[in-house]
Amino acid sequence: MTKIILFNKPYDVLSQFTDADGRATLADYIDLKEVYPAGRLDRDSEGLLVLTDDGRAQHEIANPKRKMSKTYWAQVEGVPDEQALEQLCQGVELKDGLTQPAKARLMDDPDTWPRTPPIRYRADIPDSWIELTIKEGKNRQVRRMTATVGHPTLRLIRYSVGPWTIDGLEPGQWKILECPPDLLHATPKPKRTRTKKHGLDTPHHRRRRNRK
Repeated sequence: MTKIILFNKPYDVLSQFTDADGRATLADYIDLKEVYPAGRLDRDSEGLLVLTDDGRAQHEIANPKRKMSKTYWAQVEGVPDEQALEQLCQGVELKDGLTQPAKARLMDDPDTWPRTPPIRYRADIPDSWIELTIKEGKNRQVRRMTATVGHPTLRLIRYSVGPWTIDGLEPGQWKILECPPDLLHATPKPKRTRTKKHGLDTPHHRRRRNRK
């Protein structure tokens, strides 16, 4: 059975098991061997990180071509209006290209744990929360998207990856799910019809050539 590990990554923890500079890593929380992150989550972001012991499953989860959705809760400066939310949904022009269509909405303050250290509040600027769902993984994409529409991200929590969420997991906690090894693997592509230099190589065309 393929093991899927759901880990609620705390703030300031690297999405890797070793670090030459002595910073906090996954090894400080997860005592399993031969499991690897399927994708990554920035050091200054929190929330769901998926790991697995299956190399093919790791590739399928992290592969941007699979378009596995990821939902984030972003605490941002200010209160985005409908125009800003619509821009996030339609796509934002970043230095590395236009983002794909997404889902974005204002949300009530989520019932989350306090961050350590806490974010820096500014008394003269309100803050709000956005739920943002994307299907790609550009570097620091959510932070760059919200900044582009005028609402820099103060705190970022990844709530879900595909069908998995952080529900029931406190920061630093993890749990193991087991699933059949082929559950996440891509459906094989249909075989292409072979071609030859002088025409299609199908039974129909071979019969026609033999009658000549």
